[in-house]
This record gives sequence, C-alpha cells and structure tokens, in this order.
Amino acid sequence: MSADDGPAAQADGDGVDLADGVDHQVAMVMDLNKCIGCQTCTVACKSLWTEGGGRDYMYWNNVETKPGKGYPRDWEDSGGGWKDAEHTERKPGDIPDQSDYGDAWSFNHEEVMYNGDDQPLRPDSDPEWGPNWDEDQGAGEHPNSYYFYLPRICNHCTHPSCVEACPRKAIYKREEDGIVLIDQERCRGYRYCVEGCPYKKVYYNATQKTSEKCIFCYPRIEGEGPDGETFAPACAEDCPPQLRLVGFLDDEQGPIHKLVEEYEVALPLHPEYQTQPNVYYIPPFAPPQHSEDGETVDVDRIPRNYLEELFGDRVHDALDTIEKERDKVDRGGESELLDMLTDTNPARKYRLEVFD
Repeated sequence: MSADDGPAAQADGDGVDLADGVDHQVAMVMDLNKCIGCQTCTVACKSLWTEGGGRDYMYWNNVETKPGKGYPRDWEDSGGGWKDAEHTERKPGDIPDQSDYGDAWSFNHEEVMYNGDDQPLRPDSDPEWGPNWDEDQGAGEHPNSYYFYLPRICNHCTHPSCVEACPRKAIYKREEDGIVLIDQERCRGYRYCVEGCPYKKVYYNATQKTSEKCIFCYPRIEGEGPDGETFAPACAEDCPPQLRLVGFLDDEQGPIHKLVEEYEVALPLHPEYQTQPNVYYIPPFAPPQHSEDGETVDVDRIPRNYLEELFGDRVHDALDTIEKERDKVDRGGESELLDMLTDTNPARKYRLEVFD
C-alpha cells in the first residue's frame, strides 16, 4: 500500500457494526471455491500453536467436509450463541465429549520403522472417530453426489457469546483490532466459554487447566519479523490455493469491506447464532446435475436449501451476484468482484497496516 492510500483507506467505516470499545475489526474472507482440502492451513496452525502440552487434540484451524458432522462431531447441534439479535440472553449449550474430538491414534511405527516388518503403516487400535473422519463423503447419489470443504477458525465475533459466558472476564476483545483472546492468568478452566461458543472453537487444556483458542496469529499481525514486518495469519499465508483474504472490516477501500458490505457475497457461517462472526465465506459453486443418460440438467448440484442452512437466506443473492459477474467477464467485460477474488498480490490480499 502506498502512502497515498492512507486517508482513503482509513475511512470511518460508517455502517459497519463494531463492538463497543473496539477501534477496528480484523476479519477474514475464505473463498470456498478454491479450497482443495489439503489441510496445509491445519498443519501450519498445528505446528505453530498446538503441538503439545495438553493441546494434542486441538485444531484451532480445521478443514471439514460438508455435508458432514464436522469437528468436534455434530458441533452444529451443540447449542450456544444468543437467543436474540439484541444479545440479551444466551442459548444454553453443551460441552463436547472428548470422543467427539477424537482420541489420538497410535500407529505401528515400531514394527514398520525399526523391526523390519513389511506390513503397511496403519493404526494399531480400532479408532471409531477422529478429526475429518467423514472426509469426502458428502451427500447425494451418483452421479449427482456432492461435497465441499469448509475451513474453520475462531470467528472473533463482534458479539462473542464466549465472552459473556466467562464469569471471570478472562475472555475479551482487543481494543485495537477486535481479536478475541483469553487471559491465561485470569482463566480458571471453568469451560463456560466452551459451552457458550456455538462454533465450538474454544478448547480446554486439561494439562494447563485453562481454555485456549485461535488467536488470529496476532504476533504476526503486530510485526514479528526482524524489521517489524506484518504478516497475515499462518493459515492464510501457507494456503496453496490462496483462498483467504485478511484485513479490516472497516477499511472501506479493502477487499474485506467490499466483499462483505458492498457486494454482499461474503457471508457468515450460521448467522442465526447471532454472534456476528468476522470470518466470512464465499459460498461454493458446483457443476449442474446430470440425468441418468449423462445429459446436463438445470439443477444445482449443491442444493441451495443446504447452503441456506449454513449461510442464511442471503446466500441466494450472493450466488446470483457472483453468477452475473462471471457472465459479464465471459462476455469480455470487467469485474471488480472477480478481480478481488482472483488477486494474488499479497499487499492487496492482506491489508493489515492501513490503521497503523
């Protein structure tokens, strides 16, 4: 970003709902049409933040197959969030059982790697569930079966129910960027936050006796390089198809604001939870269905009603808008919307210094 971009970029974000006491809200947009389910983002997060010390079962970033049960299993049915848009009463929620996260698997490493056994590497137990257990299963019948990948991190919500649930006020939103963090000195591991989060993106560390969660890689955003360089979260920068855009919702010149507020094609997951997530998704497209004779028929392969269950009724307008923009480009026209979704320039994809 050039110096000339500063004043325009730092518009006051009129119309953007920021939490009380928060100056600016960092946000992320993920284009589900680019996700290939490679789990590179998951590995990047895991190796950086949750390798051990009671965090073995934690995946602050995970990629699950939809339709599917997700991680933890059946998290969409576990409650939490708010009963109303005024955020006056929380919905009751459940704490997932450890089996819903999946126990760590043990493998026959000793036999294969040290004893010269020629059997393949395989679990030496009989696991019944684990993260991404139902990968690529999806729904529908051949030849019209379908699935897509859904990457998930903490949504760093504008109205996080986990914050309200904590009796010790250990969870809070940072004033400068709205990132939701847990004060490890104040936390006593009551797990009301786990119960209160409808996305089940808060985890209990039984070793430390505290709760932990995605921190949006805030040290990278603050500038961890030798010269104070700012980096996007590891899950975004390490993604091979580069499906994530990172910036501020109230940066009116940035792609986040334009995709969410202007074009309205980037949508929150399960808006009915009323937490107002700040992670948004470009809903997925798929080829149309085929008849028994192999002919293309004008029927959506991914049912619109299923996408509506995930992203609310605005998903129809979002898909229609993207379709119109694609048609415009096919006819030789230009589209700012598609330019933003296909941009590979990191300076434009990750606008994290506009409010410095």
